[in-house]
Amino acid sequence: MSNFTEPSGAAMTTAVKKIDLGLQGGGAHGAFTWGVLDRLLSEERIQIEGISGTSAGAMNAVVVADGLAQGGREGARDALKRFWRAVSEAGKTSPIQRTWVDQMLGRWSLDYSPGYIAMDLMSRLVSPYEMNPLNLNPLRDLVASLVDFDRVNHCESVQLFISATNVRTGRPHVFKSPDITVDTVMASACLPFVFQAVEIDGEAYWDGGFMGNPVLYPLIEETTARDLVIVQINPLIREGVPRTARDILNRINEIDFNSSLLKDIRAILMLKMLGAAPEHQDERLRDLAIHRIHAEHDLADLGVSSKMNAEWAFLEHLHDIGRRAADCWISEHWEDLGVRSTYPLDHVLWGLDPVMRGAALAAAFPFEAKDDAP
Repeated sequence: MSNFTEPSGAAMTTAVKKIDLGLQGGGAHGAFTWGVLDRLLSEERIQIEGISGTSAGAMNAVVVADGLAQGGREGARDALKRFWRAVSEAGKTSPIQRTWVDQMLGRWSLDYSPGYIAMDLMSRLVSPYEMNPLNLNPLRDLVASLVDFDRVNHCESVQLFISATNVRTGRPHVFKSPDITVDTVMASACLPFVFQAVEIDGEAYWDGGFMGNPVLYPLIEETTARDLVIVQINPLIREGVPRTARDILNRINEIDFNSSLLKDIRAILMLKMLGAAPEHQDERLRDLAIHRIHAEHDLADLGVSSKMNAEWAFLEHLHDIGRRAADCWISEHWEDLGVRSTYPLDHVLWGLDPVMRGAALAAAFPFEAKDDAP
């Protein structure tokens, strides 16, 4: 089953192709995803059918759905800009700011910010139940004021899937319409050292990135699009060995929040291989192609502390990087949509012997698989 009707000749360039989006979390780095979404929403040849989002990805997802329901593609683009502008305005009163030295040197890092250092230290010594007993969360109030969740739950333009981690069971939980609320979004973005667990229907939830960053299976099972595009914030590769405590923690953070995604993709490929025989074929898996939009080289220069930098200049900088990355991806891989996977499978099929690896590739992608894709 193809995800679009293939025309002939010159009409090929104007065919509308359906895609699903998987949006990673990453704090302020979610502004990169804003830029990606801004470009994709401006592309009339692309229809976004489903979005699975975690943490900042979940926030981008509900803002897009709200904007689409209210004003179509342009409404979604405007809503995203309003949201990130509001995040920046709220951040002006935060004690976590860049030092004047960092500003002079053009560094976006908060590594030397007294406010960031104090918060980082306190989060390792005092739990959020002790440090913030009233459970105040300005970000929750901001999201609640900007997003109409009744409109989100009745949006017919896109299907949403918001993931969080169940604290009790350690399993991912996916929220979808009509159960998406400000609490489900805050659960998806709940860093356990910073915020109290979010309780929903008697269960406590932490950040969805621990078990799914983002969760992919709902997109495969519940939408008709067969091109799954992952907007990847956390770099897969970082050259060199981290030497300082801060760099080590930063790399651990990146590996941790990519591991669940890579495991999900690997599981999908194995299922495709096991179901390669005609009598076992599942159309949803057989025709699935996986892609990614990323700016690994640009984002690798940003440390984990910059994920809390809400300066408008920084958010605009990330937006511009994301928009350029999406534009390059469309130019480079438009003809691959509906045809082949372009995700770098060497990151997923590690550890397999050559025979098994070849079988996995052949079964997973009966068309040509670009295993050396960037």
